[in-house]
Amino acid sequence: MERVPVLKIGDILLVSIQVDMEDQTALQLQEDLAERIVATGCHGVIIDITALDIVDSFIGRMLSTIASISKVLDAETVVVGMRPAVAITLVELGLSLNGIRTALNVERGIELIAAARAEDDDLDIDPTDAEPAATSP
Repeated sequence: MERVPVLKIGDILLVSIQVDMEDQTALQLQEDLAERIVATGCHGVIIDITALDIVDSFIGRMLSTIASISKVLDAETVVVGMRPAVAITLVELGLSLNGIRTALNVERGIELIAAARAEDDDLDIDPTDAEPAATSP
């Protein structure tokens, strides 16, 4: 069975799917990716599907499942490299890819993850760190 490589680039895991995604390969990818997120503490996952000519309902569900697993483990998922025909097929199949952001390429995917992290960091401000409010005499 072929495995999909998971590469660490800074605070992001990059998954470049270059093989036919059979059931067992997809299940192994989910497991490998979850383990790598925990082991590295990465906060972003980019899945590059540039090499995929066809995305069927199984692959669509697999991408949604990976995004859900990643989110539970505090990592944002972005799918990049989607071809127009793949996007059309997903829409025709009624697959909305809930929980998955998309970008045209890896660079834009990295920007999306950085923006999401900055947003999360803004929300994580500890109220005890805030300046005391000025009071009127």
